[in-house]
Amino acid sequence: MGVGVLILVALVGIAILRQGPQATPLPGEPLNQLGQARGIVVGTAVRSQVLKAKRGYRELIAQQFASLTPENEMKWEINEPQQGEFDFGPGDEVVDAAKSAGQVVRGHTLIWHAQYPGWLKELGPKRLAAATKEHIAQVVGHYRGSGVVNVWDVVNEVVADDGGLRESIFLRRLGPGFIAGAFNAARAADPKAKLYINEIGAESIGPKSNRLYEVVRGLKAAKVPIDGVGFQVHSNLGGLPGDFVANMQRFKALGLDIAITEADVGLKLPPSEADLRRQARIYGRIVRACKAVKCASLTLWGFSDGHSWISETQAGMGAATLLDEQFQPKPAFRAVQRALAGS
Repeated sequence: MGVGVLILVALVGIAILRQGPQATPLPGEPLNQLGQARGIVVGTAVRSQVLKAKRGYRELIAQQFASLTPENEMKWEINEPQQGEFDFGPGDEVVDAAKSAGQVVRGHTLIWHAQYPGWLKELGPKRLAAATKEHIAQVVGHYRGSGVVNVWDVVNEVVADDGGLRESIFLRRLGPGFIAGAFNAARAADPKAKLYINEIGAESIGPKSNRLYEVVRGLKAAKVPIDGVGFQVHSNLGGLPGDFVANMQRFKALGLDIAITEADVGLKLPPSEADLRRQARIYGRIVRACKAVKCASLTLWGFSDGHSWISETQAGMGAATLLDEQFQPKPAFRAVQRALAGS
């Protein structure tokens, strides 16, 4: 063996060590297999940088999940930071990881009131409409035919808590028609992808979900190509509303797929053992609600407390996922397993 080969082997060994140890397999049947047996694609949100840097994180994702959602890598500020200059690298890293593990990817998200590049603010209505259409064409078109990205969250969080449409640059300059325009552009870019509207805090029947229902029903009536509704389900120890299943069922009755897209259950830090048990029960209810409406997919917004937006953005809150920071299962993990298995 030559010196060059020895050096290469040494460098590879150092890289592996830096990525940390192999993951300890989690007990019981993997979540993806339990979901597959019941027709539910079980997934998680991921971060490309952590996928590259942490071996255990990458291995557990491959073992447990059938679908990946990039947390930020496909958002507008990331993949088109300057008009007409696209950077698909971060999103491609997630897609490549999914391909390697035999997984699919949920594209997230094309149009959102946040995390868009500053140059959009300089555009008037006509130029913004053209830029939006072109952005969707380029991003969806880039992943068309990949065999991996088969679902898109086309528009995200367009309804305000009071039941009005959410204030955004798109609503102000393009009017409510921007929603239909985004779906039409996405369908033109990929005729085979499933296209979703995705909403936060719309789990209960009330002003917000009623407006979402009106929006979706209007899109259907106008023959806009919408295939599904995603309920994010960012929860806490307050749990799920009692009418969550009934709410999802009325959307399904419109002929749409239903998905739970961003589930987590945030806790005050540090959580007590009682808190962790209550969290587990709530996670079990989320899964059972999904099963009750025969949802197409169930996505957890992260699966390790070491990589969760809750602890990073909400002071004093965290411990929101199924595994602790050392990738050890919490009661919530076992609760999700049991709920998927039917108990």
